[in-house]
Amino acid sequence: MVLKKKKEIQVDAFFLDHQQLEKLQRFSKAEEQNLASLLLRCAQLSNGIQQIQCIKQIMPLVKKMDQNSACDPMVKACLDILGETYFSLGTKNPLKKVLASSLNGLPEQFMTLAVQSFVCCLGEELKTTDVYLYRKVLDNLASCMEDFSLGRASIKNLFEEVLQFLQKSLLDIQEENRQNNGNRIVQTQLMHDLLIAIKVSMMFVQKLQENIQGSLWKHHKSFVWQSMCSLLKSSTNFLTDATLLQTVQTTSGLAVILFTKAMYEPVEELPSLISDLLLGSVKHAGVPVWFVNNCGTLCTEELSDSVLLFLCHGALAMLEWKNGSMGENGEQLLLDIASVLLSLSSELKESSMATSLSRILAIWTNSALAALVSASPNLKIKLNGNSDVIGKLLEYIYTHWEHPLDAVRHQTKLIFKNLLQIHRTTITGFNEKSDPFFARLIKHLLSLEWHVKGKYASLGCLVECVGTENILQLDRTIPVQILDVMNDQSLAPYASDLLETMFTNHKTHFTLSFKDSTWIDQWHDIWVSPLLVILCEGNHDQTTYIIDYYLPKLLKCSPDSLSYMIRILQASADANQGSRSTRGALGALMACLRTARAHGHLELSNIMSSGLVSTECIKQGLVHQHNQVCIDALGLLCETHRSTEIVSMEEMQLIQFFMMYNLNSQSPSVRQQIGSLLRKLFCRIQESSQVLYKLEKNKTKQELLENSTERHPLGILQQYKDFLSSVCDRLFEVLFPGSSHPTRFSALTILGSIAEIFSVPKGQAQVFQLDQEIDSTRVRTLIQCFTSTFEEVKVLAFGLLMKIRDVALNLQDSENLDLLFQAAMDLSTSTKPYDCVTASYLLNFLVHHEGLQRICLGKRVEHNPQTDEDTSVSTVEKNTLSVIKLLLVNVEEEIFQAKKSLLQAASSFPMYGRVHCITGVLQQLPFNNLTLVTEWKEMVARLILMSYRLSAVVSPVVQSSSPEGLIPMDSDSESVGRLQMILHEIQPQDTNDYFMQAKILKEHCKVEPEKLSDHRPVENICTEMRGKERQTCDVTAQMVLVCCWRSMKEVSLLLGTLCKLLPSQATSEPSDGLITVEQVKNIGDYFKHHLLQSRHRGAFELAYAGFVQLTEMLSRCNSESLCKMPEQWLSCVLEEIKSCDPSSTLCATRRSAGIPFYIQALLASEPKKSKTDLLKMTMKELMSLAAPLNESSSVIPQVHALNILRALFRDTRLGENIMPYVADGIQAAILGFTSPVWAVRNSSTLLFSALITRIFGVKRGKDENAKKNRMTGREFFSRFPSLYPFLLKQLEVVTNTLNSEAEELKIHPSLFLLLLILGRLYPSPMDGTYSALSMAPFIPFIIRCGHSPVYRSREMSGRALVPFVTVNEVPHTVVSLLEGLPDSTSPCIRQNNVHGTLLQVFHLLQSYLESKQLVSSDFQQGLGDIITCIRTKLWLAKRQLVIACFGTLALGISREV
Repeated sequence: MVLKKKKEIQVDAFFLDHQQLEKLQRFSKAEEQNLASLLLRCAQLSNGIQQIQCIKQIMPLVKKMDQNSACDPMVKACLDILGETYFSLGTKNPLKKVLASSLNGLPEQFMTLAVQSFVCCLGEELKTTDVYLYRKVLDNLASCMEDFSLGRASIKNLFEEVLQFLQKSLLDIQEENRQNNGNRIVQTQLMHDLLIAIKVSMMFVQKLQENIQGSLWKHHKSFVWQSMCSLLKSSTNFLTDATLLQTVQTTSGLAVILFTKAMYEPVEELPSLISDLLLGSVKHAGVPVWFVNNCGTLCTEELSDSVLLFLCHGALAMLEWKNGSMGENGEQLLLDIASVLLSLSSELKESSMATSLSRILAIWTNSALAALVSASPNLKIKLNGNSDVIGKLLEYIYTHWEHPLDAVRHQTKLIFKNLLQIHRTTITGFNEKSDPFFARLIKHLLSLEWHVKGKYASLGCLVECVGTENILQLDRTIPVQILDVMNDQSLAPYASDLLETMFTNHKTHFTLSFKDSTWIDQWHDIWVSPLLVILCEGNHDQTTYIIDYYLPKLLKCSPDSLSYMIRILQASADANQGSRSTRGALGALMACLRTARAHGHLELSNIMSSGLVSTECIKQGLVHQHNQVCIDALGLLCETHRSTEIVSMEEMQLIQFFMMYNLNSQSPSVRQQIGSLLRKLFCRIQESSQVLYKLEKNKTKQELLENSTERHPLGILQQYKDFLSSVCDRLFEVLFPGSSHPTRFSALTILGSIAEIFSVPKGQAQVFQLDQEIDSTRVRTLIQCFTSTFEEVKVLAFGLLMKIRDVALNLQDSENLDLLFQAAMDLSTSTKPYDCVTASYLLNFLVHHEGLQRICLGKRVEHNPQTDEDTSVSTVEKNTLSVIKLLLVNVEEEIFQAKKSLLQAASSFPMYGRVHCITGVLQQLPFNNLTLVTEWKEMVARLILMSYRLSAVVSPVVQSSSPEGLIPMDSDSESVGRLQMILHEIQPQDTNDYFMQAKILKEHCKVEPEKLSDHRPVENICTEMRGKERQTCDVTAQMVLVCCWRSMKEVSLLLGTLCKLLPSQATSEPSDGLITVEQVKNIGDYFKHHLLQSRHRGAFELAYAGFVQLTEMLSRCNSESLCKMPEQWLSCVLEEIKSCDPSSTLCATRRSAGIPFYIQALLASEPKKSKTDLLKMTMKELMSLAAPLNESSSVIPQVHALNILRALFRDTRLGENIMPYVADGIQAAILGFTSPVWAVRNSSTLLFSALITRIFGVKRGKDENAKKNRMTGREFFSRFPSLYPFLLKQLEVVTNTLNSEAEELKIHPSLFLLLLILGRLYPSPMDGTYSALSMAPFIPFIIRCGHSPVYRSREMSGRALVPFVTVNEVPHTVVSLLEGLPDSTSPCIRQNNVHGTLLQVFHLLQSYLESKQLVSSDFQQGLGDIITCIRTKLWLAKRQLVIACFGTLALGISREV
C-alpha cells in the first residue's frame, strides 16, 4: 500500500587535467557558445547529473555546424578530449552511456575525425602492460562493441591490435593467477578479470565475425589465424582447469564452441565433431590438425563430468538450432547432448553443478523446440512423448521436482513445461485433449499424494494443455482436496498457484462456451462455495493461508464474486459468529472484506453507507474472541489499495475502540500484526495529509476536493492531529510501572512507528509531531521500561528514546542525570544478569547528553581538557570514550580483586556486567568517522589486554573437567584426593581454598586461611560471605560458574566487536588502524585456545559467537597473512585430532565440547561462491577419521570426527555444499554403530539423527509415518547413488545374522538404522523404468528382517518393504508372502515370523489401495488370489499365541480390501 520513495541516482562527475582545460580555454569564445566552451562548462561542473544534461546539448550544437567545420582545429581538439573522457569513465558510470548515445548521432562529416581520435585513445589503452589494469581496458572494449558505432569503427581499425591484446591478456592473467596461488583475494579478482577477458573475446568474434572469416579460411599462417588458435587453446585450458571458478569454466565452454565454429570448415561437419567429443569417440584421421593441436586434451583424454557439462552448454548456446541449418548431424547432436546430460544427472551432486545441469537441460528443451519447427520426421518420432529421451527426461523431473535447491526446482518446472510443448509439436494435427500421453500423465499425477510439491506445478502445466474441465471430469473434488492441503504453509503457495491456473482457465472455458453469464453460478459452486465453508469452519492455519494466498487471486480473477460472498456470509453472520477455534461467518466476512479493500475491489465508505456492513458488525469483529478475526477487522480499517486515501472519522473512532481492548494480546504474532497494520494506517495518514496540505495551498483544486469529500482540508488535518494525540495519550497511559510485557511491547511498537513516520525534514508541513507530546514524566516512563526483564522491551524503549532524543535529553536536569548515571554504574555490577543489560541501554542513552562529561564523568574519571575544548569531536565520541575509560578502570580493579578471591567476585562484583556495557557503547560508535584516533587506539589496546586478564582469572573454572563444580559431601580421604586432583588441574588464580574451606569475608577485613580455627564442616554446600550491607549471602558453585562463563561470553563478544575495526582500515597504512594485524592474530589465538579448551557449553558457545565475527572479517580482509589464518588453524586442529597425542588437552567428552564449533566457524566463513576448498579438505579428513578403526587404534579421533561431522551437517550456513558428503556420512554412522566402544556408538547415533533431518527435512508433525518428511525410493537413490550398494550389503549382513539358527536372539546393531532409512521411503506411481537402480534386490532381505524377534523391527520392516515393490507387483508379492506362512502340518511355527509377514502384507495392501488402482482388472484377479491364500491360513487364528496378532491384522487387511 505504501509507496517507496525513489532513491536518488548517484553519478560520479568526470574531471579534465590541466592540459585539457587549457586547450578548451584556448578555443572557447566568451561572446558565443561553441563546442569548446560547452565542454569547458561541463568539465567545471562537480555534479554528475548536471554533466549528463550538459553532454546532451553537444549533438544539437554540432548539428548546427556547417560542412567546413570539420577542418576546424577546435573540433579536432574537442573530439580528442571526448575520446579521452570516454575511455577514462568507469563502465558503470551513466555518463559513459550518455556520451556514447550522444556520439551515435554525430553527423557524417565529423565521423572520420572522431574515429581518428577514438583510434588514438584506444591505441593508447591497448598498450597497457599492467595485468591489474587490464580490467579497465577490457571494460572499454566491451563498451565500444555495445551499440556504439564510433567504438565499433575504432575496433575495426585496430582489428589486429585488439586481437593481440585479447590473446596477451588471457595468457598474462592466467600466469599471474598461477603465481598468486594461495592468495584467495587476489586470485578471486584475477579470475573475475579472466572471465571478462573471455567474454570480451567472444563478443569480439561475434560482433566482427565477417572480418575474421575473410582472413582465416585461406591463410592458416596469417597473424589473425594464429591469434584465433591461441584464443582457442587458452579457452580449452581454462575449460579443463578445475582450480578456476565455475563461471570461468562455463564461459570457456561457450568460447571453445564459438571459436571452433568460426574456424571450422565445412561447418556442416561441426555437429559430428562435437558429438564425437561428447561421446569420447574422436578419430584423429577426420579431425583438422589445428583442432588437435589446440584442443588436444579434449580429443585424447577422458573428459571430466564438468567439462562435458560445459561443452554441452556451449553447443546448445552457440550453435544455430532453428531452421534445420545443421541437418541430420545437428539432430543427432541434439539427441547426443540429451543422452550425455541425463547420464550426468546421476554423477553431479555438488549444488552448483546440479543447478547448472538443470539450467542446461532447460536450455536443451528450448533448443529442441526450435529444432522441431523444421525437423525431420525421424526427430519428431524420437522426441515424441512415448520416446526414450522424453521418458528419461520425465524420470529426471520426478527425481528433482522436490530438490532442496529452489533454482533446480524452478528449472525442473520449465523442463516439464517445455517437454509438454515438445510433445504437442510432434503431434500437430491430433486432438491434444484426448492424447494418450497427456491422459497418462494426468492419471499418474492425480494418483500422487498432495504433499508432493512437484505435483502442483506439473498439473498447472497440464491444465494449460488440456483445460481444467477435462481434469475435473476425472475428479470433481479436486478443488476441495487442494483447499484441504492449504493448512500446511510449505504447500500453500504451490496449491494456490495451481488453483489460480485452474479457475482462470475454467472461467475462460465458460466464457467461450456460453454467450450469457448463466455459467457464473456453476463456477461459484466449484471455486467459491468450498472456500466459504472452510473460512467459516476451518482451522486457524488453513484459513490464514487461504486468505493470504488464495483469496486475493480469486478476487483478482472475478471481482464480481465479492458480492456473492458478502450475500452468503451476511445471511449466516448472526447465527454463526464463530468461537475461539473457528472464525464463523462473521470472521469469514471480515477476511473477505479486508482482502477486497486491500486489493482495490471495494470502498469501505460505500459498503457502510449502503448498509451492506454496519459499524456494529465491524465492532463485533474488532473484539472477537478469535484473534485472527480481530486482526482481519483491524486490517479492514487500516489496509487500502491507495496510500493517499483519507481516513474517515468513523475509521478513527473504530481504531480507538480497538485499542481499548487489544493492546494486551498474549499472542506474539497478533502483537506483530497489530503493529504492522497500525503502521500502515499511520503511513496513510501521513501520505493523505501531504495531499491535503497541497490542496489547501492550491486553491484552483478546491473544487476537486469538494467533489471528493464534504470535509474541509484543515478540518481533516485537525482531526488527524487530535486522533494521533489521543492515541499517544492512550499508549503512554498503559506504560505504567508494573504493566504487562504484551502491553508494553504493543505500546512501544506503535509509538515507535508514530515517531518514525511523522519525522520529516525541517520546512515540510507535518500533521503531527511526537516531540510535542513528550514531557519529563513520559521520558521517565520510557526510561523505566529499561528495567523490564524482556530485552525486546528495552530495545523498543531505547529506539523510541533515540527518535526523540533531542527532547528527551533536554528534559534531564543535572541531578536527574547524575542519578541515572549512578544507577547505570551500580546495575553494571549487579549479580542479576539482566541488570547489566539495563545498564548498557541506559548508558547508550546517556552518552548522547552534552552535559554528561561535565556533570557525571568529570568527578569519576580523569579526562583531557583539550578534548573537551575541541568542538570538532562529537558529543557521542567524547562521552563514549570517557564512559569506557570509567568502566575499564572499574573492571581492572575488580579483576585484581578477583585474583584474590573469585568467590567474593562472584557474589559482590561479577565482572561480566562491566564488559557487557563496554561492548554495548562500542557498538553505537561510528568507527569510520572518529576524531580521537590516537586515544581510541590506546583504548582498544587496553581493552584487549583487559580481556586477556579477565579470561585468565575465570577460564580455569570453565576449562576444568567439572566446570559445574564439585562440592564435597563427606570428608573421607578419597574425596579429598579427588578434590586435590581437580585443584591441580584448574590451577585457580585466587588464593582461597575453594573446595576445602568455607570463608566468612567481612568488609575491610581479610582473614588468613590458617587463622580460621572455627570454620564449618566441609559438608556445607556453600560458602558464607558478607556483602557491603553486612548481610550474609551464600556463594554456591553455580554462582561462581555463572560469573565465570558469562565473563568468558562477554570477553568473546567484546573481542569479536573489536576485530570488526580492521576492515574499515584495511586500505590504509597499518599505523592508521584502530587495531593492528598482530592484535588480530593474537585474538585469533585466544579464541582458538578457549574454544578447544573450554568444557562448559555456555562458555564455548558464546566464544564461538565472537570467533564467527573474527573469521568473517578474515574472509573479507585484504591482508594475505590474515586470509591464510583460517586454513592454518584448520590444518593444525585436524592434525591434533589425528595425532592421538596423550598430552592433548582436547575434550573427548561433552560431544567434543568446543571443537565442532571451532571448525564450524572456520568453514562457514569461507566465501559461498568459492571452490570451498577448505570444506572439501576438512570433509575428506573427517570421513577418513570417522571410518571404523583397528582394535589397536585409539577411538578418540573417531569420536571427534563423528561429533564434528554432526555439527557440520546441522549447520544451515553450509547449505547445499555439504550435501555431496551425506552418503559418506550415513555410511560412517551406520558402521560406527557396530563399534564395541560406547562413545563411538553414541556419537554415531547423534550423527545419524542429524543426517536423517538433513536428508528428509525437519519433522513438522507428531506422525512419524507422515509422508511430508519422506521421499520416493528412486529419488533417494538417485540423489545418493553410493548408498544403494552399501545399504544392500549391510542388509545382507543383518539378515544373515537374523537367520542364524544358533543365534536366534542376536540382533545386529545396524538393523534399526537400516530399517529407519528404508522406512522413510515411499512408492510413487511416477517411478519409471529408465533408472539403472533396480529396487528388486532389496526385497528378499527386507522380508527376512520381518522375522526379527524385536517387535519394532518387524513393524519397521513392514513399512520399509512398501517402496521397493512396484504397484503392479503388489498382488504377486502379497500372495508369495501369504504362501510363505506355515501350514497346519509344519513341525515348528515361529510366531515372530508369522507376525512379521502379516505386517508386511498389511502395509503393502494399505499402500496399494491408497494409490487408487482399484479400477484395474489385474487388481480384481490379484484380489481373488489373496483371499484364497488367506482362507488357507485361517487355521493360524485358532492358535492361542497367534490369534491376537493374526485376528487384528486379518481384520485390518479385510477392511483395506
